[in-house]
Amino acid sequence: MTEKQIYWSRKRDELVTAIKQLGFPRELGDQIAKQLGSPKAMDRMLAYIYNVKPRTAELIVDEMLAICSDIDTWHKKKSAEEANAKYNEILYYGLETDDEENY
Repeated sequence: MTEKQIYWSRKRDELVTAIKQLGFPRELGDQIAKQLGSPKAMDRMLAYIYNVKPRTAELIVDEMLAICSDIDTWHKKKSAEEANAKYNEILYYGLETDDEENY
């Protein structure tokens, strides 16, 4: 396993353990970790669990959905910024095509 895989595995195990300590089944922790997908997202969920200590599975799932939504929004924002930068580059420099030489 690579270092990244080991780090991801440790974060997943930490999240699963934290959820189990709240009295929920391991399977819930496994699914939450799978949906979050990254150690940074799992850190956000762990901070929520340690600070709030949710009493229902619904609260845990709701927070997981909120984190996933934030990540999705961030990805869309970055994609839009990249597209905007390319568009501005085209406006500034124009389209450099071979067809322009024929005119």
